[in-house]
Amino acid sequence: MKLLQFSLLLFLLTFSINGFSQETQIAPLTIEFKPATMAISTPAVLVIAKFRYRKPPNTSHWSRKNMIGFDMNEISFSNWNAGGVSSISGLIKGEFTRTRTLEKSKWFNELIIRYGVNKQDGYEVRKSDDAIRFTSTFGYRKDTLSNWYHSAKFNFNTQFANGYNYPITSPAISRPFAPAYTFLGVGAEYFNKKKKLDIYISPLTMKNTLVLDQNLANQGAFGVTKAEYDLAGNLISEGARSKTELGFLVTSSYKKEVVKNITMENRLSLYSDYINKFGNIDVDWELKFDLIVNQYVKANIGTHIIYDDDIKTAKEINGEQVVMGPKIQLKQILGVGLTYTF
Repeated sequence: MKLLQFSLLLFLLTFSINGFSQETQIAPLTIEFKPATMAISTPAVLVIAKFRYRKPPNTSHWSRKNMIGFDMNEISFSNWNAGGVSSISGLIKGEFTRTRTLEKSKWFNELIIRYGVNKQDGYEVRKSDDAIRFTSTFGYRKDTLSNWYHSAKFNFNTQFANGYNYPITSPAISRPFAPAYTFLGVGAEYFNKKKKLDIYISPLTMKNTLVLDQNLANQGAFGVTKAEYDLAGNLISEGARSKTELGFLVTSSYKKEVVKNITMENRLSLYSDYINKFGNIDVDWELKFDLIVNQYVKANIGTHIIYDDDIKTAKEINGEQVVMGPKIQLKQILGVGLTYTF
């Protein structure tokens, strides 16, 4: 009797466990245990239960996305009647994001890197693109219904290699960490995941400009205090290697598939310093279209506009570099290449 009760108890437990499948048939009373298989039978019922492994659900709050790519453009001429200059260019790029999402908080981290070169007949290899950008934003909201977050944001921008005012290749007009920019502030952020819209407003942002090359710092490049010299040209004090500002920052990003396989991405950053020329706005605006051929092949078209009152342009006059005033910086991009997302 006790054995029958024990068999019935195991029978009920077997049917209550997820991941088991059952078959029934008439057989004498037997109890048998095998690795990964358990069979229990009564005089009336035979139950065969087989264990099936199920991968546990992912409980991590972190999500990630990695993209690496290579774009290449090439044009070659040989006895071409209309003329032209052969050239080849390449661009290596990467985008890496890490996001931690909870019901009431969000921590977004993004690293963007790009480096490109161009080679034309009769000229040395020249840099065509160079960027290191890191962004980290932490936001907290009071309830899950709101798209507004109390946020803190950190931005860091610099470059990999020296920059030159071609065709002049000495001296360099920029270097790694000369300049480098950091933004650290607090404010409010509107984030709509469904519409892929992100707007950040900060009334209190500290901007640091780093110029860690002393020669450029002595020139007062990128707005830092330049070196002082006496009438004989002797150095009195070296130029400052950093500059700190406090101002108002607005950033926005928007991404949308405008038509099938064509995605538009718009990024805009506006900054104005409270103390030095408040109302004079530094602009950093990128507009890009990705034309998707397939999973790995993409074409991209874009523009990048920068205006910073602290960045002065230079012009060659009679073989010498003469510093001019600030101007709008414009870059246009057209590329076709391979991308891999993982």
